[in-house]
Amino acid sequence: MNRRMCMGLTMALATVGFSTGVMAEANYPTKPIKLLVPFAAGGTTDIIARVIAEPLSRELGQSVVVDNKGGGGGVIGAQETARQKPDGYNLGISTLSTMATNPAINPKTPYNPLTDFTPIINIAATPNVIAVNPKFPGAASYKAFEAELKANPGKYSYGSSGTGGIQHMLMELYKSLTGIQMTHVPYRGAGPALNDAVAGQIPMILDNLPSALPFIKDNRLKAIAVAAPQRLAVLPDVPTFKEVGLPQVNRMASYGILGPKGMDKAMVEKINAAVKKVLQDPAVKKRIEDTGSLVVGNSPQEFAKELKEEYETYKQVVAKQKLTLD
Repeated sequence: MNRRMCMGLTMALATVGFSTGVMAEANYPTKPIKLLVPFAAGGTTDIIARVIAEPLSRELGQSVVVDNKGGGGGVIGAQETARQKPDGYNLGISTLSTMATNPAINPKTPYNPLTDFTPIINIAATPNVIAVNPKFPGAASYKAFEAELKANPGKYSYGSSGTGGIQHMLMELYKSLTGIQMTHVPYRGAGPALNDAVAGQIPMILDNLPSALPFIKDNRLKAIAVAAPQRLAVLPDVPTFKEVGLPQVNRMASYGILGPKGMDKAMVEKINAAVKKVLQDPAVKKRIEDTGSLVVGNSPQEFAKELKEEYETYKQVVAKQKLTLD
């Protein structure tokens, strides 16, 4: 009798344990979620993350806490996301720097962008812009900018969010196509690089538009050319790289949400649906578009395909242009 009771109790506990597991999965999330930004505060990645975090908190019913961890062109933060448990409570913001350009140029990148993450959703796509300090001698136009650089090879430097980041890679691609010689000054994120460009510590920066645009509007930086399919409404007088004969440089940045590999499909779909709903909010959409970005909001499968295509594209760029980290 006692044996039967013990067996029955064991079976009951097993059943309860199984049910509790299903219940916890269905009720996700039950505690705050960390959204890791792999760059310093102030850059475009940080801006997009903070625009999304508050309304996403309301949608999911738990706080979404933005955590900045810069360094290594975004690699340090991306690696931290890859190392976490796939429980949905440690997510990261992806960028082309972390998922395409850095892995493409650096064979020692400590993660595989195609296999060590779970793509969830691409939030937005963003043009890039070359901007100079207004005191730069070639600030009047793109033609003047290029002429000044070609007349003074090696004299000038430019800042980026870090070695191997999209800003670095795009500028190096620009240099390889034009024959212009400049020195790269890497920072721990776009924010610090922007501050030094505005202060005149460095003469120029190639940055994502959202973080640079406020300084451009305030005439503290002068936009020279944008990497975008067509001229932008917020910068109607600034030519695209295609217009100046460099269509190869017209590549936009992107900002998505991903997690460690192995995340449950239902959990991924729930986060994806919540972000999509947030992006449909006119106020959120306007905040993103006011920065110069375009709202995307695609499926996990579409986002995974985009990341793969970008990585392969930059692998080809690195090989063709013989780019290295040196």
